[in-house]
Amino acid sequence: MTGFCNGIITALATPFSEEGVNLEEFGRMIEYQIAGGTDGVVVLGTTGEPATMTEEEKESVIRYAVEHFKGRIKLIVGTGSNDTKKAVAASVKAEKLGADGVLVVTPYYNKCTQEGLYCYYKAVCDAVHIPVIAYNVPSRTAVNILPETAERLADIPNMAGIKEASGNMAQVVETMRRIRGKLDLYSGEDFLNLPMLAIGGAGLISVTSNIAPALVKKMYSLVKEFRLDEANEVQDFLLPLEDACFLEVNPIPVKAAYNMLGFNAGTPRSPLTELSDDNKLKLKKEMQRAGLIK
Repeated sequence: MTGFCNGIITALATPFSEEGVNLEEFGRMIEYQIAGGTDGVVVLGTTGEPATMTEEEKESVIRYAVEHFKGRIKLIVGTGSNDTKKAVAASVKAEKLGADGVLVVTPYYNKCTQEGLYCYYKAVCDAVHIPVIAYNVPSRTAVNILPETAERLADIPNMAGIKEASGNMAQVVETMRRIRGKLDLYSGEDFLNLPMLAIGGAGLISVTSNIAPALVKKMYSLVKEFRLDEANEVQDFLLPLEDACFLEVNPIPVKAAYNMLGFNAGTPRSPLTELSDDNKLKLKKEMQRAGLIK
């Protein structure tokens, strides 16, 4: 299927306090996304640190997002696992709680075959009625959705797209060729947002849009309006900020950036650490240059 959510989807960070998830601040962060023109948010994706959250915390995040923001912005929940049964159960739960769709990362650590990947996604899709987006990020999972597998996935009725973060544009172009008109492609690499849109990508699932949603949305809109010279100017302006958002492993810089913006995002949970002082200065400089802070 195509057309589930075109535009900018922010891979949202989760704000933590000493007591747990800071739901009030979580709401403020989604309001910031809506004000910036974002079309959807992914909660409990990689940027949201679900690996260090309890099941109760995860449910509270989904419930809060649905209760306060359903109908105002597309709500997509990260439900992937290295266990197919767990991915299915998490996806079913997200649907029952009111999610608009789910983002399902490839099964990590197990290093399954391409047939295993297909069966994993087929099981999730068969268990729910809402749209499913596959997430290909081999640098984290050691598993890569090859173009021919993406083509097979496109035949599953409620498979809605692939978030591509392989970083291999040759592969992405071939995947796009095979799924065009049948399945949407989403950029999962902020550095490659513009070229992925240029080959027909439906949207971006972005980390940088956590802190600069309006700028990222502007670049997206310019591409879709075929104003590529202007889109390139915006992307050139964004690139140093995107670099700063990955000075250390995601979401370490983004949480620091939220705090610089005046949010109370807290700190990443162990084993992740706070952004180093040197990198905080670099991040602050880029945020100032981009006009996000003074």
